[in-house]
Amino acid sequence: MLAGLRTPAPRGWSRWLVPPAALSIHLAIGQTYAWSVFKPPLETSLGLSGTASAVSFQLAIVMLGLSAAFGGTLVERNGPRWAMTVSAACFASGFLVASLGAATHAYWLVVLGYGVIGGTGLGIGYISPVSTLIKWFPDRPGMATGIAIMGFGGGALIAAPWSAYLLDTFGTDTTGLSKTFLVMGVGYGVFMTLGVLLVRLPPPDWAPPERPAPAPAAAGRRPPVTGARVSARDALRTPQFWCLWVVLCANVTAGIGILERAAPMIVDFFAGTTAPVAAGAAAAFVGLLSLANMLGRLLWSSASDLIGRKRIYRVYLGGGALMYLLIALSGSSSTFLFIGCAAVILSFYGGGFATIPAYLKDLFGVFQVGAIHGRLLTAWSLAGILGPLIVNTVADAGKAAGRTGPALYGPSLLVMIGLLAVGFVANELVRPVDPRHHQPPAAGPAAVPVPQEGATP
Repeated sequence: MLAGLRTPAPRGWSRWLVPPAALSIHLAIGQTYAWSVFKPPLETSLGLSGTASAVSFQLAIVMLGLSAAFGGTLVERNGPRWAMTVSAACFASGFLVASLGAATHAYWLVVLGYGVIGGTGLGIGYISPVSTLIKWFPDRPGMATGIAIMGFGGGALIAAPWSAYLLDTFGTDTTGLSKTFLVMGVGYGVFMTLGVLLVRLPPPDWAPPERPAPAPAAAGRRPPVTGARVSARDALRTPQFWCLWVVLCANVTAGIGILERAAPMIVDFFAGTTAPVAAGAAAAFVGLLSLANMLGRLLWSSASDLIGRKRIYRVYLGGGALMYLLIALSGSSSTFLFIGCAAVILSFYGGGFATIPAYLKDLFGVFQVGAIHGRLLTAWSLAGILGPLIVNTVADAGKAAGRTGPALYGPSLLVMIGLLAVGFVANELVRPVDPRHHQPPAAGPAAVPVPQEGATP
């Protein structure tokens, strides 16, 4: 059965069919970024605090990182179609279990369904197309992974209005939540199946079409050629892996803290001002952040192919700290400034996710890049706890103390600036991997010739 799911593409198969297959998976699992739309009805109908209503989301991100880490090797071994099948089954059934939990007033079932089962589908689905795309597009890894991973960032652009519409139609009580989860589970299951049917591995002796050599001036901006070939086990023994782990954790924590609480956050920020934000506008804000997240994944990751991975992460981390500082200093004086800064932070957040596979490929090669990527996503697991915990705990404590508006979030904004500064330093410490960690070149008919580029980020 698994052998059939690993069937390589036939001769003449267009590699441009693979990004849409990846998009179908990532657009579905990207729904998790619209979780904040469910927070108000969950808190009202089940009597939950902001911190408690974040548990399903936090656990989903934790399971994403853990399943990606443990499933990375299986994805490499069994192929992308197997991974996408497992992802679709887990993600869709997670919604169905959450639907049962809402119908029976059992929040623990919502946590189990959306957080544990659905989160497992998130992790397997997230990494399922990454190494395949890098193998199809070794000449443009940043662009290729950006196309696919932008779907994960853009998933909320679809899910936020769809969720709001279903809740308006079915109601915001537990019955309405149950029906909403049910419809979304079935819908996403069907949609993700399209990606399963479309994705293929490249043939064993496949190589990309040759492109004209760049002009000398342009060539100087690109990294030199490398033969890096590092196993997942050896990658864990390098300081480069752990520097990138810190970089990813810091960047994700800074973005996910806003994402998980986006809808109530903007309402709280401008409550009591002359321009309060209504619930409908808050849902639109979630969609806007999703758009910024999505576009950042494509645009910033494509830019990294030109200027290098280390330089682009300087932009993500340094620029993100600056945006948080502007939000802290401006308070509720300008809705547009708040929205603009939040959108830029989310574009950096998305760009960081889309660029990290290419960063890993530059440092470790394509040998086991999928497995290495999966292990690196454990940083996302920790960030998925830290980001919402920092923002929700500070906000809940502020409400208990009678604070309102920007004062609810001031301390959490300063914490995010500090975390981004730590990530910036970690990025500066990244150097090419010592050759002693390299595997010997592959030999024999099993070798897959994949052109390499750049060891220096």
